[in-house]
Parts: sequence; C-alpha cells; structure tokens
Amino acid sequence: MWYRLGQFILKNRLILLILLLAATAVMGYFGSQVKLSYEFTKAIPDDNPRYRDYQAFLQKFGGDGSTVVIGIQSDSFFTADFFNKVGELHRQLKKVSGVTDIASIPEVVNLQNDTLNKRLLPYRIFNYPYTSQASLDSARQVFENLPFYRRLLYNPTTRSYLMGVNVNKDTVNSKSRTRLINDIVKQVQVFEQKAQVPVHMSGLPYIRTIMSNRIKDEMNWFLIGSLLLSAITLILFFRSVSAMLMSLFVVGMGVVWSLGTVVLFGYKITLLTAIIPPLVVVIGVPNCIYFLNKYHTAYRETGDKQKALVTMVGRMGIVTLFCNIAAAIGFAVFALTRSAVLKEFGAVAGINIIALFLISLIFIPVVLSYLPAPQNKHTRYLDNAFLERVLVRIERWTFHHAKWVYGVTAILTLFAAIGLLRIKSEGFIVDDLPKNDKIYTDLKWFESNFGGVMPLEILVDTKKKNGLVRSVKPIANIEELSQYIANSPEAARPLSFVEGLKFAKQAYFDGDTLSYAIPYEGDLAFMAPYLKARPDSAGGNQKKSSFAQLMSSFMDSSRQVARISVNMKDVGSARLPMLLKDFEHKANEIFDTASYHVTFTGSSITFLEGSSFIIKGLKESICWAFLLITLCMLYLFRSFRILVCSLIPNLIPLVITAGVMGWAGIALKPSTVLVFSVALGIAIDVTIRFLINYKQELPHYNKQVSATLVQTIRHTGISIIYTSLVLIAGFIIFCWSDFGGTKALGWLTSLTLVTGTLTNLILLPVLILHTSGRKQKTAIG
Repeated sequence: MWYRLGQFILKNRLILLILLLAATAVMGYFGSQVKLSYEFTKAIPDDNPRYRDYQAFLQKFGGDGSTVVIGIQSDSFFTADFFNKVGELHRQLKKVSGVTDIASIPEVVNLQNDTLNKRLLPYRIFNYPYTSQASLDSARQVFENLPFYRRLLYNPTTRSYLMGVNVNKDTVNSKSRTRLINDIVKQVQVFEQKAQVPVHMSGLPYIRTIMSNRIKDEMNWFLIGSLLLSAITLILFFRSVSAMLMSLFVVGMGVVWSLGTVVLFGYKITLLTAIIPPLVVVIGVPNCIYFLNKYHTAYRETGDKQKALVTMVGRMGIVTLFCNIAAAIGFAVFALTRSAVLKEFGAVAGINIIALFLISLIFIPVVLSYLPAPQNKHTRYLDNAFLERVLVRIERWTFHHAKWVYGVTAILTLFAAIGLLRIKSEGFIVDDLPKNDKIYTDLKWFESNFGGVMPLEILVDTKKKNGLVRSVKPIANIEELSQYIANSPEAARPLSFVEGLKFAKQAYFDGDTLSYAIPYEGDLAFMAPYLKARPDSAGGNQKKSSFAQLMSSFMDSSRQVARISVNMKDVGSARLPMLLKDFEHKANEIFDTASYHVTFTGSSITFLEGSSFIIKGLKESICWAFLLITLCMLYLFRSFRILVCSLIPNLIPLVITAGVMGWAGIALKPSTVLVFSVALGIAIDVTIRFLINYKQELPHYNKQVSATLVQTIRHTGISIIYTSLVLIAGFIIFCWSDFGGTKALGWLTSLTLVTGTLTNLILLPVLILHTSGRKQKTAIG
C-alpha cells in the first residue's frame, strides 16, 4: 500500500504540490488574522462551584484584582519637596487613559461633622504643593491621627507608603493593557528620577501584563531560535543547503497551519497555545530527518533516485504516521479535559501534528524528485565512524552484558522511585520568575510591608434585606472575622464597610482616636441621618459622601450582602487551602449558618482552583495518552509480548524524570506536569521507529532475532541518534527562558528524551532478545 502511495505521489507530484501550497496559502490567510487573548486564562469550567461563586461576586460588586500598587520607602516622605513630587505623580497618573481612580496619601480625605445639617463632609487633608514645612507637618498630624489609613496606605513601622491605581477592567482585558501599564510605568520612572528613590510596583494587572508580554516575546525568539538551530543541525548532518531549506519549508508550513487552525476554531493565542509553533518546529524536523535518512540509504543501495523515493515512502510512511499519531495523542488528550485552555491547546496541537505528517509525506518526496540525486558528501554521515563505534558497543551490551543493563536500569529506577515520593504539588502566581527579578522582589516588598497584593474576597450574606444595618450584631461579627484575618501573618488588614463605620464614628465624635471602633446600637440611631446620601447643595444631584461610596463598594444595594476584601501574600497552592480552611472554620464559629451564608472567592481562590484543575486534568491526560498509545502499539504490532517490551523503555524515562524533579525539589504544577505528556508522545517515536524497522527487516534475515537486532541497531540507530539530538537541541533552547515553567519544559523534556533514547537503543533490544530467545526464530505478530 505505502509503496503504491509513493508511486502515486511521484506520478501526480505537480498537482499535489500545487494543492499543498494553495492550502498553505489559505491557512496563511487565516493565520494572519490570529489575535492574542488578553483575558486571564479560564482554567476551570463554567459549572465549577468556585467559578460560579466568583462570577456571582463579579456581578454584585464589579470585580477584584484591578489595582496596580506603587510603593515607596523613604524617611523623607513628609518633607515638602518630596511630598510635592508624590502629589505630582498622583496628578500625572490621573491623566493616564484607563486609570479610573487613585488612592494616595496626598489626596486622602477626612470627615468633618456638620452638626447643623447632620452630615459628614469630606475634605482633603493635604493641600499641596507645599512651600511651608510647618503646614505639611500640621496636616501630617491630622492624617496620622486616622487609624483608617494605617497599614492601608502607609506602614509607620517601616516608613513605607502605598499608592493604589485602579484601572479599567475592559482596558486591562484588551490589547490596550500594554499601553496602559507602560504609561503608568513611564510616570513612575519619571518620579524615580526626580525623587532619587527606588519605587516598587505590583498588583495583578501589572504582573499579568508584564509576564504575558515577556512570554509572548520569548516564544517569538524561541520560534526563530528553533528554526535557526534546526537549520544548523540539518546542515551539519546532511551537508546540503537544499535539504535544510526543504526541511525548514516543511516546519514553516506546519507553523502556518497551526496559526490558521487557531483562527478557524475561533480561538485566540493564549500563553499555552503560544508554545505550539516552536513545538511544531521541534516535532517536524525529525520527520524530515527520517525521510531523508531512508532516501539516502535506499539511493546508496540502488543508485536509482526514483526507486529510492518510492522506497522512502514505502518504508517510512507507516513509521512516520504512527510516530506522529503517538505524538498527536500526547497533546490531543488535553482536549478530553474540562479546562478550556487545555482543550484549545490539545485540539490545535493534535490536529497540526497530523497535518505535519501529511505535509511531510507530500512535500518531501515531491521536492526531492525535482532535486538532483544526492552526492557522496550528502550521504557521508551514514558512515560516521564515531557513531558506528557507539552502536557496536550498544550491540555488545545487548548480547554480552544484559545483566549489567538490567542492573543499572533497576538501580536508576529505584533511585528515581525514591525521588518520586519526595515530589510535591505546589504552584505560586510568580514562582516561574527568578528570585532576583524585579516583579518577584517588588511583590515580596509589598508582602513584607503591606501584607501582600493577591485578592481574597469574602461575602457575608445575611439572607434578608437591610440585614447588615438592622442591628450591630452582623457588624460585630464582621469586625471579629476581620481582626482574626488581620492577625494572620499571610494576610493584610481586611477592608469592609465596617471600617467605614468606624471612620465615620471617629468623625462623629470630632476626630477622637478612641472613637475609631464599631458603633453601638445607640450610636447607629444617632448616626443614621449622617450616613444617607443627600442632594448636593449646589446642584440637587444625589451626590454620595465618601462614606456612602464606601458603603456602595462593600455592600450590595439591598444592604443584605457585605464584602470583605483582603490582600494576601502569594502563599502558594499548598498553603492556601489550609489558610482558607482556617478562615472558613473561624467564619463558621462567628456566623450562625442558619442566619448567614459566608462565601470565600476572589482571584486567589480561582488561581488555586485553576491550578489544581489543570494539574488534575494533565494527570488524567497522561493516563489517557498512555492508554491510547498502548492501543496503537497493540494494533501496530499485534503482539502483547512486544507491547510490554515497547512500553517499559518509555515508562522508565518518565519515572526517572519525576524522580529527578523530586530530588531537585521541583514541584508539580501546570508548567511541569505538561512535560510528561509532551515527552511521552515524542519519546514513543523512537520505540515505534525501532520496532517497525525490526519488523520490516525480520523476514530478510529468515526471522532470526539476533541477526535482525544487529541490523536494526546499526541501521536505525544512526537516524535515531540524529533525530534525538535535534529534538533535545530543540527543547534545550527553552532553558534560556526567564521563566521557570518554560525552562523546566526545556530541560526536563530533554532529560526524558535522552533517557528515552538510551532505554530504546539499549534496554529495548535486550528485552526483545530475552523474551524471544537468543536462537529462536520468531516474528512480531
């Protein structure tokens, strides 16, 4: 069948080439319309309870995680010159398109008791620019007499000061987010130069934007790097510019098809699908190497280019098909998960790996048919003396040192198994960054001085209208829970409408610091007229006081549900569940579950749930991939004995990689679990090529196992080693990433491929020989 297919391709080469190029042009047209996804990746399905809680919170209160925080640490903050510069920074940031509001010390307000009209009037404490230090000191005294702002906008112990810049959610989730963040950063840099003081920046919009842009830029460079590295490797192997260009055209078309598929499926480029183009290059080049290797071998044997091309398709078509199917399965199984981002990645990657096979099958023989026959310098690599010595040694190990092969394998596997028991499953929002990266160090600065920037939202539902203000009990309960959370070293001081009530009570009692406390029942009765929105004396519009704005931000319109906002440290996916369990347990102690319903949500919760969901989905996908690849191998070889022999050399590399992760302290997280599915799909490639070649050669050696193994090791070994080197080099390039996840994908996958190559060239022949009998004549299936 495959030989006839080779003849068909060569007979209709011009038509097939035109159709392939036309299809690539169409995919290129769609690929040119690809767009980046600017939304935070949705890792959990719509019916997940955590997702539903978060969506309900967004509908009720608008959202969280839309604040960029700016931090300054200076003993000179309240000197007139420095303070004026901070005020100027506030005004310049206010002009940035996409900035909705700013909370900073130069613009803070106090409340004044208007006893005549029974209302609390907000007024600015600071009136900068200052020319008199005495005036600033006087205003500072008023400010520091307000506990409301303490550890919210400043930390008196460390003399650290915070500015919160709220940004438009729609802008942050669009292509304008880079412009918005860059505009903010530009103004901060101007302030740094003027004030001569380092400024710290953090917050989810800032972290996500900077990290997304870095990863996007890295993927572009890695795509270029993988193409360049592949080109160099191909030139070194084949000594042929035409072979190198042909291979680059194959992978280039694969990249174009992958981008076109993204658009046709209605997807956008996410941080995960951005990895696909470099992967297409890494997976596509081995197809070219195996085809070229077989073509050169066949031509040297026959001296006939036409026959060599037909032999190339006939012998390598089935091999490449099943190798690409195995690799496609390794990725496509992600589409079986319920995570939207994994589904997109799995569908696009799986389809385009199969597309790579079709492109290779048509383009390579057609182009080679138009090129001159290979010269001696193009096939000289087949006689590589060093590799021949290596393969002869492997042959000697197979037939004379099998016990050593088994012993070393057992020791390495046992060592890896012990390491496997040490592996942990834990992820952090910024743990992929180096510890000296400014994003990481700035985040730790905010955690040290202000308790963190990761949002946690707590909703307290009283189950009845006006339930929050009918009595002081829910207010006291919220205060008790807030104090408990504030005492946790992993959380900042919570903010709720109760803090606003305490601020209002202090103002009602003429600024007495001791009055900054929750109001009694009698206090609420006296303060009620003060807390209502009133017509503005100037225009008759309903203008809310600062307190009324706070009430609307932290209570729903029916005053039934209260919101408690907490900024937390990036404690990681292992610590966060325990912390939440502790907070939930305390909430259940404080609030009667019959009268209240307390919900914990926010970006921190969705991050935890998303990470756990992705890790679970990836683990399941590995199982599915292993099962489906097993069925493919069973169908291909029709022998349970050979199936077992083929699976062992591919399981051991995965165990060794997991063991190395355990010993090296690398935790399981989405970026590292991905390694196993990728490596399994690619490493099985070596096994399939070895066994199919063994099956094809067996009849030529009178079904003599020993002689066939010698031929297979010597004949297939060279192409396996070359291809493995290309794959390893293709993944090693990821090690130059600034992100731990991408770096782990590079070196862990390379480690798996190195181990897989060794086990397939050394252990697999030993297993076949010992399960068949040294002199036994037997066929596969």
